[in-house]
Amino acid sequence: MNTPQQLAKHLRDVHFGGNWTCVNLKDTLNGVSWQQATTKMHDCNTIAVLVFHIHYYVGAILNVLQGGELNAHDKYSFDCPPLNSAADWNNMQAKVLADAEALVALIEQLPESKLSEHFSQEKYGTYYRNLQGLIEHTHYHLGQISLLKKITAKQVEAN
Repeated sequence: MNTPQQLAKHLRDVHFGGNWTCVNLKDTLNGVSWQQATTKMHDCNTIAVLVFHIHYYVGAILNVLQGGELNAHDKYSFDCPPLNSAADWNNMQAKVLADAEALVALIEQLPESKLSEHFSQEKYGTYYRNLQGLIEHTHYHLGQISLLKKITAKQVEAN
């Protein structure tokens, strides 16, 4: 397995399962209601905002690998649109997982030499740095989502 395939596997695993942490986004979001996903606890982001934030960067990298420009700005990465129904929440989750799978498929096809090239611009580092960073970023926020799921479940039950 070459490096792009390994990176693709790690990204797939954090989204769909199979990593050594035994935690993934799809399974963690399973059973999270729309109300739970949008419940604000203390000064923490909601589950929905964190899912949007993870997807924001997946979408940005996906766009580049599809031949588009890098059009992402950190200041917008938490600007989750309002979720007003279970359908909105379900649609968001479906989009997040579909885009993750599409990105995985494109990463698998990358030539090894592409990983050392500049990602969009030199200031963003290499393709490898961005893909590895995306995986780490997803794991980081997945941990937050896992904790919020437990906390908000008790809050939603109490109401």
